[in-house]
Amino acid sequence: MPACDYCSATFDDEKSYLAHLRDEHADELGRIDRRRVEDAFGNEGREFSTTPIVLGGIAVISLLALAAGMLLLGGEEGAADGEPHSVGSVHEHGTISVTIDGQELDFTDDEFIRDDEHPEFHFHHGYDHFQNYIWHVHAQDVTLQYALDTLGIEVDDEGTTLTFDGETYDADAGDEVSIEVNGEPVEPGDHVLDGVGPVEDADAGAGDDVVIVVESGS
Repeated sequence: MPACDYCSATFDDEKSYLAHLRDEHADELGRIDRRRVEDAFGNEGREFSTTPIVLGGIAVISLLALAAGMLLLGGEEGAADGEPHSVGSVHEHGTISVTIDGQELDFTDDEFIRDDEHPEFHFHHGYDHFQNYIWHVHAQDVTLQYALDTLGIEVDDEGTTLTFDGETYDADAGDEVSIEVNGEPVEPGDHVLDGVGPVEDADAGAGDDVVIVVESGS
């Protein structure tokens, strides 16, 4: 079972481990590890195996593109209709717990790991040794509402109704719908997730800690 030399995460197979190196430790990899990732993923792996000068140029171009986009959109909102934007410009982590009718969702399950489908917000394999479920954000202005939607959890802007697996819970109808971040109630349509860089810091309590508890009133 491969183990990560950079953060001690473990993996079921070599391909998952190399994907983890590509996604989580791009800036830390040595020459040998960079070559292993390149061999496994081709051009996809080479996107970070560049010199610091090239990386700096890419960063400048990205910032210029972001600034141009903001001007075209008429301000600092950055994206139309409140959608996340600038994928790849950030890499942050936090924790999440969702319990519905006494059953806590397992975010290490393949059902929820869709990093290729949802690069803005997702989970990765190989993090089940942490004490919490670690979320990953790779875009700007990712709201909690958007993040939950990628998991098949639909909530309204205010967080008073929640639908999952065909079942709808409504606080106005007597169900319990509690959505908190860092111990405080939030409106998921407005709350933009705020995380930290190191995964270990997130597991230790830094970054947004999302706790959702839903109970049927019947």
